[in-house]
Order: sequence, then C-alpha cells, then structure tokens
Amino acid sequence: MQKVYSSAQAALEGILHDGMLIASGGFGLCGIPEQLIEAIRDTGVKDLTIASNNAGIDGVGLGMLLATRQVKRMISSYVGENAEFMRQYLAGELELEFNPQGTLAERMRAGGAGIPGFYTRTGVGTVIAEGKEHKDFDGQTYILERGIVADLAIVKAWRADTSGNLMFRKTARNFNVPAATCGRICVAEVEEIVPLGSLDPDKIHLPGIYVHRLIGGARKNRIENRTVRKKETA
Repeated sequence: MQKVYSSAQAALEGILHDGMLIASGGFGLCGIPEQLIEAIRDTGVKDLTIASNNAGIDGVGLGMLLATRQVKRMISSYVGENAEFMRQYLAGELELEFNPQGTLAERMRAGGAGIPGFYTRTGVGTVIAEGKEHKDFDGQTYILERGIVADLAIVKAWRADTSGNLMFRKTARNFNVPAATCGRICVAEVEEIVPLGSLDPDKIHLPGIYVHRLIGGARKNRIENRTVRKKETA
C-alpha cells in the first residue's frame, strides 16, 4: 500500500470532518506536525476536539487553529504561553479538559492498546477527580481514566521508511508515539523519508503498522520563550 503523499493537503484528503477528535503529538513546539496543522486550518473544518499536551503558542502550531476558532474543546496538560487560548477559555468560548501529563500520555497509549480505561492515583482529591469513578486498591484511592481513541492522529517524526516505520529525535518523541497509536488513522510528517530497509530495526520507535500516510516536512527550529541575560553595566 502506498503511504507517501506529495503534500499535507493530499495526505488529509477524505479524512477530515467537522466535530472530529484529533490526537496531536509533540511537546511545546518540539515535534509538532506544523504542515499538517496548517493544512487542517486551510480546510476550514470546525468544532474540533484536540488531545495534545499543549496548544502551541499564538499563531504557531495548534495556536493557528485557535486563531481561526476551529477548536471547540481541548484535552491538554499545559496551556500556558498562549494568550488566545487563555482569552477563549476565560470567555467561555473554549472547553477545556485538564489532564496531568502522565495521565494524558497513558490515556493515549491505552486507547492505542485497546484498553478502555485504567485506574491512577494522580489527581485524587483535586478537580481532576470530579465526576470520575473512585475505587480503593490496597488501602489507596484511585480514579478511573478512560483511554483515548481519536478519529485522526497527526505526528512529527525525524526519519521514516516508505512503509511508515518511524524514528523520533530526542524530546520530539514526547507524546508522538502514544498519539500515533491511538488514532484510527495516523498521518505522519517526517523530516526524511528513506527507502524500505534503510532503518536499523532496533532503532525504530513506532512500527509502520500504526502509520497510514506520510509526508515530507523539514524541521523548523522555534523557541517558545527567548530569554537572554541582561547586559551587565560597568
């Protein structure tokens, strides 16, 4: 089956629809599928629910979809660095489901593994636990978290072969692997696509069975907060 597509638009053709749930990989601005996010924006698809560690920054990454008001609900851990996110949430224009980072990653992993839910102590006694089933194990209270199964997963990888086997580089691996596995369809944006058999099997982070479509995409080095030392005075 041919998995390599010529553009993000071509790779997303026939997949997107209003109201869908999208799992997006990456951490901050590291390892985010910018071309795919931009292509989603350009289609005008709306009322999206997006599961992602964060929502990018204003005008970058998932921040592009917030700017065009295409996101109805976010399932996230960290929502700082994005003024438009804050504005929409405080104005009641954006729904938000907070998840601890480990819980969110495990919800994605569980969904990809066919596990409908799991118990965790994280969040017990906080607003995270409100409305969730509580159960005691060995004298400790746990809450039930549901696995996430997304209509679409979008991820960014370092290298791939034409069969969709993926390698991620350093922190770009955060959230991309579990996000990819929990999507009914997974589209990967990759810095370099090599012939089948070129990758060392022991260094593959995600088997191609999880990946349905691929596009090439160069890395963009962006900085969320540029901080420099103040010039010392004489």
